[in-house]
Amino acid sequence: MLKKILKITAIVIVVLVAALFAIPYFFKDQIKAKIADAINESVDAKVSFADADLSLFRNFPNAAVGIEKLVIINKAPFEGDTLVSLGQLNLKMSIKELFKGKDEPLNIQGITSENGLINIIFNKDGVGNFDIALKDKKEETKDDNSKPLSLKIQNYKIENFTFRYIDQGSKIKMVIDSLNHEGTGDFTNSKLDLTTKSTAKISLDMDKVNYMKNVKLTLDAVLGIDLDKSKYTFKENKALINQLPLEFDGFIQMTDKAQIYDLKFKTPTSSFTNFLGLIPSAYASSLDGVKTTGDFTVTGFAKGELTDTTVPKFNIAIASNNGSFQYPNLPKSVQNIVIDTKIINETGILNDTYVNLDKLTFKIDQDVFSAKANIKNITVNPIVDAALKGTINLANLSKAYPIKMDKPLAGILKADVTTNFDMASVEKSQYQNIKNAGTMSLSGFKYTDENNKSMSISIAQVEFNPSKINLKQFNATTGKSDIAINGVLENFYGFMFKKQELRGNFNMSSNQLAVDDFMTAGEPAKEETKTAAKPAEAMKIPAFLNCTLNAKANTVLYDNLKLKDVSGKLIIKDEKALLENFKTSIFGGTIGLTGAVSTKEKVPTFDMNLGFNQVDIAQTFTQLDMMKKIAPIAGIINGKLNSTIKLNGNLDANELTPDLKSISGDLIGQLLSTTVNAKNSTLLNSLSSNIKFFDVNKVNLNDIKAALTFDNGKVNVKPFDIKYQDIKVTVGGTHGFDQTMNYNLKFDVPAKYLGSEANAFIAKMSPADAAKLENIPINALITGNFSTPKISTDMKAAVSSLASQVANQQKEKLTQKGASALTDLINKNTKAKDTTQAAKTEKEQKTQEVTKKASDLLNGLFKKKN
Repeated sequence: MLKKILKITAIVIVVLVAALFAIPYFFKDQIKAKIADAINESVDAKVSFADADLSLFRNFPNAAVGIEKLVIINKAPFEGDTLVSLGQLNLKMSIKELFKGKDEPLNIQGITSENGLINIIFNKDGVGNFDIALKDKKEETKDDNSKPLSLKIQNYKIENFTFRYIDQGSKIKMVIDSLNHEGTGDFTNSKLDLTTKSTAKISLDMDKVNYMKNVKLTLDAVLGIDLDKSKYTFKENKALINQLPLEFDGFIQMTDKAQIYDLKFKTPTSSFTNFLGLIPSAYASSLDGVKTTGDFTVTGFAKGELTDTTVPKFNIAIASNNGSFQYPNLPKSVQNIVIDTKIINETGILNDTYVNLDKLTFKIDQDVFSAKANIKNITVNPIVDAALKGTINLANLSKAYPIKMDKPLAGILKADVTTNFDMASVEKSQYQNIKNAGTMSLSGFKYTDENNKSMSISIAQVEFNPSKINLKQFNATTGKSDIAINGVLENFYGFMFKKQELRGNFNMSSNQLAVDDFMTAGEPAKEETKTAAKPAEAMKIPAFLNCTLNAKANTVLYDNLKLKDVSGKLIIKDEKALLENFKTSIFGGTIGLTGAVSTKEKVPTFDMNLGFNQVDIAQTFTQLDMMKKIAPIAGIINGKLNSTIKLNGNLDANELTPDLKSISGDLIGQLLSTTVNAKNSTLLNSLSSNIKFFDVNKVNLNDIKAALTFDNGKVNVKPFDIKYQDIKVTVGGTHGFDQTMNYNLKFDVPAKYLGSEANAFIAKMSPADAAKLENIPINALITGNFSTPKISTDMKAAVSSLASQVANQQKEKLTQKGASALTDLINKNTKAKDTTQAAKTEKEQKTQEVTKKASDLLNGLFKKKN
């Protein structure tokens, strides 16, 4: 009997398990249809989800429905904006819900979701993108029988959510990031206690001014909820803003016309440790073991209605009296801390909010620093009145607060500055309404970064006035460099508060400036990972910057170059950098440059004009990469160069280096006092060995003028003439930046240079006949590349040319003799036929003899394998 019972039990278990596996497949299509119906019958938006599945194991004995990659995209007037994006949405429900008919609602008991985005936008007309309910649905009753889904939630949870709120009309942007929230409560009752846990980071911008950035929030609270009245009351709760603890009391209630607030909050204790908790965690350290004296409190309330035109009245007070703190293992403390700050709204009109920082003072060692400020009229035309005064020894900062630095700072900062301005005057540059005064200085400053690069500022002094910030003096050294700068900065407030153009005019001088001292070291290579690396961010010249820099330097070190007596003007404006009147002494001569770099378009571009005066040719064409590409053969020429170059093209967006394939331009150059060092050139050595009468070491390049054009990675050399003794050589052709080439050399060669045999042959000719020989044209074609050139000549054509000249001379002489003999025959009545025949025979024999000797001569001269 027992065996039979066990057997039956085993069979039942197997059947049940099999059913649990099989049922999801039977009901999957039904669930997907229910979800699709619920969505499509409710919203006017583009909705999609990748898949939906059903599990009976995940929340057994309940069913779990999973929806992957649910996305809701707005239609007009927010066409294309993402309203909701959920990586994963899971719904928990009773198994019996699976057996309900098409028109029966599904009762949802629990919801969890991961990796979500909720994007709420109000446009300038006050229309929200979340209002996507179909119009006829808005008029329907709340009868559950008309809804495909019904919420009877017991618990819910969301992980890694981002909530964005953008109000284009009021210019408010709030982002709640890394939001994790969960709640447990019985929503089947109209009144319930909801136990919640929440963490998030919040950022807030108002009218382009940032008020909070990644402020860490934590809230564990029990909320008393009245669903009928939409009222939420704080019961037990504990909140943290960064590490500042707060407690809340009161309620928030939602009505059709407003949100009603009646809230109070305060720090649970008055310990000064509360103040340290306000510091963002990225800059804070553990508060364990910190000694504090004095008090620090935050108290406040918000009471009233939040509507389209009003806010709750509120009063927030932040206060400390004679506070101090000292971290363990640090030698110094921060003392005499006094804070008296209030943020108040007494009318419910947002613009009537004002901030009073009546006092902020602290003391480190013997240095006292104080500040005060008042801000009012915050939304229409903010008015700011502020002052700060004091001295800070920067070396004491790391001795009083645990700042993470590889090496401690050093230097004395002094300030005595007052300011009073309103935003409207800043926007309109009405400097008569702006009151700035005072000075700020930094002396003896020393700083070393993580790459062990150090900078020392001996003195930096700034003077403030209503329209400008004057940099009176700035002297600094870093690495091998020293710099001294002075100048003015204009529209600083417009840039800082309204992102307007920042204008400046500066002068810089240096005894020696090493460019490497101001370059950021590249990050070390990392091992490959499965995650694809993000593309490097393109370098951009800031659009807000309108600045001029007049610079002079006795020496500039750049890469392997040493530039002397450098001067020029740099103008940065409209995402362009213009270089004017740049001059430097280098390569034994001078270089001048004007040009521009623009990053305004997606692909950065440059356009430059260079002038070279009396520069050493070999150094110029071996040390400047661009010149090496344009004329690689020039590196073996000793002498001086005068040249002008125009070039333009695209730049690599990440490095701002020239894209060689895109460069186009032209070069005109003149060679001065030149000699050729052929032994360092495979090309010239090969040319000398193939053409025996041409010794490249003896080529005269003085005053040679050449013109080049380049485009699409190709350089075209326009034909120019070289004089070698009394041989004229015409050179022309092309080569690529990849070193491939196709050049033609045309030699106009007198017969006397064709060797001893030619001279012996010419010696047998009468001076008159020898003088009549024309120069022999010989062409040499150079292909391949500069390291492995290929050279060919038209030797056969040269042989034919010389033979033809000699034959033509003999033919002319014989013709003249024949004509003379015929005349004599006629006059003397001799035998004309025999005489004519003899003359013809003699002519042919001499012609054949001359042709043979010329051929033998040239074949001996151009001994090479073709």
